[in-house]
Amino acid sequence: MRQFSATALLLAGAPTLFAQQSRTTWRDYLGGPDSSHYSALKQIDKGNVNQLEVAWTYDTSEDPSYTFCPIVIDHIAYFAAKQGSLVAVDAATGKEIWAHSFEAPGGRGGFGGRGGISGQRGANYWESKDRSDRRIFLSTGGLLEAIDARTGQLVDSFADHGKLDLKTGLDRTTRALASRSPGRVFENIIILGSATGEGYLAPPGDIRAFDVVTGKLLWVFHTIPRPGEFGYDTWPKDAYKYMGGVDVWGEITVDEKRGIVYLPTASAKYELYGGDRKGDNLFADCLLALDARTGKYLWHFQTVHHDLWDYDPDAAPQLVTVKHEGKTVDAVALASKNGFLYTFDRVTGKPLWPIEERPVPASDVPGETTSKTQPFPTVVPPFARQGMTVKDMYEGFMKPEQVGWWKDRLTSARTGLYTPPALIDTISLPSVNGGALFFSTGADPTNGTVYVMSKDMPSILKLVEAGQSTAANTGGLIPERPRRTGPGRGAPGGRGASGDPTPAQIGRTVYEQACQACHGPELKGERGPAIDAVISRLGPESTREVIVKGRGGMPAFSSMPEPSMNALIAFLANPSAGAANSQTAALTAMARMMREPDYPADVDPPPSRFKTGYGNEGYVITPPWSSITAYDLNTGKIKWKMPYGDLPQAGPSDTMRGNVFPKSGMVITAGGLVLFAGNDSKLYALDKDTGKLIFSKELPNGSLGVPAVYEVNGREYVLFAVSGGNPYPAGAYMPPGGVMPPATSKSYIAFALPAAQPKH
Repeated sequence: MRQFSATALLLAGAPTLFAQQSRTTWRDYLGGPDSSHYSALKQIDKGNVNQLEVAWTYDTSEDPSYTFCPIVIDHIAYFAAKQGSLVAVDAATGKEIWAHSFEAPGGRGGFGGRGGISGQRGANYWESKDRSDRRIFLSTGGLLEAIDARTGQLVDSFADHGKLDLKTGLDRTTRALASRSPGRVFENIIILGSATGEGYLAPPGDIRAFDVVTGKLLWVFHTIPRPGEFGYDTWPKDAYKYMGGVDVWGEITVDEKRGIVYLPTASAKYELYGGDRKGDNLFADCLLALDARTGKYLWHFQTVHHDLWDYDPDAAPQLVTVKHEGKTVDAVALASKNGFLYTFDRVTGKPLWPIEERPVPASDVPGETTSKTQPFPTVVPPFARQGMTVKDMYEGFMKPEQVGWWKDRLTSARTGLYTPPALIDTISLPSVNGGALFFSTGADPTNGTVYVMSKDMPSILKLVEAGQSTAANTGGLIPERPRRTGPGRGAPGGRGASGDPTPAQIGRTVYEQACQACHGPELKGERGPAIDAVISRLGPESTREVIVKGRGGMPAFSSMPEPSMNALIAFLANPSAGAANSQTAALTAMARMMREPDYPADVDPPPSRFKTGYGNEGYVITPPWSSITAYDLNTGKIKWKMPYGDLPQAGPSDTMRGNVFPKSGMVITAGGLVLFAGNDSKLYALDKDTGKLIFSKELPNGSLGVPAVYEVNGREYVLFAVSGGNPYPAGAYMPPGGVMPPATSKSYIAFALPAAQPKH
């Protein structure tokens, strides 16, 4: 079944034990189980948003930046601070109530000095019917912890004295596969995804559900099907024994009325070459609907067959009710990294508008078998640019001598949506870090509008045999550092190299295979923290311990051979000494010592394992680089589209260039606003109906995560994590009678309208 298989067993409007939670609270990640980023509060509106002032601040007094999205329960705000602790503060004043610290395996902290929940994106909240038991659930260090929301103490009756080992329910991994996204609570159930890693033969990303009271495993859904399960024939025989990925590392949405959980599933691994996974690979790259109580399969839609672009969806599916062909339809919409928005009947999985299977280019890489077609929405237009040519090149950040080099490179590269990666340069737009990612989607459930924040960021991919250096396309904003395009060739300023590879050069190869996907080609951080100075910060032995044991959101690499480890430490100690070496054969031979897991004896492996860097080239394409698109899903048309943050002609700030893409999200309010704060150290308010900019103001730093909108004693607040960005600009607002944190600090800032003055 190429497009969808619907066996929905739940009837529209079926009775339920739980009503939809009020949209005037912010008790859940992304505002509610429906992940809508929506608040029904309307004290702050189009007419008065320009009066916002700082109500309170909480200074974290530390270096880490947090992507943790605050939640607010019973006038208490919860967020990450104090070296990765969970902190509870008075939501009206910011005064600290308690802090709960976490002990990760191997000790606290991480590569960047970030421990506990520093890398997590949020938490789940649950309470008993009589409210005598109130718990916050967080995943860190391979454990799910249950914390008393009132005291900050572990709930001793949950699992093993408050901690659940996240290897529970997995049968093909020696490590916990925790995701940075918190999962979802429904009734007395917590549903969790995972993050399996990006390498060949990673473990499968099975979806699990646990009892929130006891920690008991309730159900498991196999994302790589087993014999007799639907989708088994879309993989090679017994693929579940050795293939991996297909995890839910992104955001989960629950329809509380029907008890349906909607999960965006990740690509199969390795994601950019699939010679060992012939077939469509269900349930990779799917919107998957399951019965939240039992894990029973209801329906799915696969957005990409046999994914070779890492176009897995991870943004939260959005639930809206629309008028369609004269009928009221409860719909679910999924925005993906490929730039498409897919819209379905929430119960049956039937697309609201036709989605066509269209022919796409075939691969010429040895051993690869691409899907002949891919699904294309026919009515709903894409929200991102799809494909780049030299005509789209932007010279604004290039030196004169670089312009010609980039023109030659882009002219000779293959390009176009679903053009598969090859042994030559291939442009992918959106890239593996483009389109819609976590924090990117929201909805106004009152009128069927879905909002998508997207990134137009190209990648230039080039496959090499595993073990060879991928430095030919490690990515970067502009080629100001040595960049190799083949033996002896480089961008302007590049240089060739000769001689036997040094330990640091071998270590770069190890790094590219094992670490680059999270920490970035320049060790400056991407999905994980920056580690360009990790040896000077932690020392070689402590760094080695973190690699072997894992820490926080980082998995353990306990099976890495000692020679590989030594080479990796040599590279981390002096990254500049790890420049690519022209002796690729020697590099290949030396890299064999860090082999990834072997295939089973009865499985024919592909002719070779191919690899590529992510090749992110953030600003070689014309602006805008990031946008917000509003869709009216009553019609399938775009209502408006606006740049995210700075005017496109202004270009990104130095900080934004370094961060490559925003890691913050928006909120939509009944006051008629779309509110967000990005990397450019500004707070923005847009008219949610037109996209028109109503108001902006300076912030002390850039923002990460999704703000919380809540009310205390009749006053509405918007709480931001202001964690990284430009220095504090002159002329910005100060809290009445207070002082903003210094420019170098990280903080949480709550905005509100001026407090009512007491009558005399």
